[in-house]
Amino acid sequence: MKEKRNLHLKVQELCDCYATTDPLKEMSNVKNDADKDEAALKWIALAALHGVNNSAKKVSISRSADGQITVKAKYREAELPTPGEAVGGKIIEAVREITHLEADKGKTPLALGIRDSSVELSVKLKSKDGFECITLKFPE
Repeated sequence: MKEKRNLHLKVQELCDCYATTDPLKEMSNVKNDADKDEAALKWIALAALHGVNNSAKKVSISRSADGQITVKAKYREAELPTPGEAVGGKIIEAVREITHLEADKGKTPLALGIRDSSVELSVKLKSKDGFECITLKFPE
């Protein structure tokens, strides 16, 4: 039986684990991970680290009605590496579970401990006609 731990705690542990890596490089490899649930949590941690390290305003992951996943960062117009459809769907599920955002729209803070400090992200969810978008907004 697979252990179902607190996803928020697991994301924080992954932030600590990957704090000294190149998050963008690691993000481009998560689609190849065998465990898609673990890969989704890893991607969330890496997105948070990338945003903090690169002074991002926000990072968004979207899933179209046909399952296509796109990722964008707002600090300059750039697309980040996609985690792939399988991991992308799991990322959206994990963020919904961590934040308890179950409606089609919602916004909530998410505190993450990273090494010896912490960061409070704003998580925003929009969903309509099969399209879903989760945005992680970073503090200024």
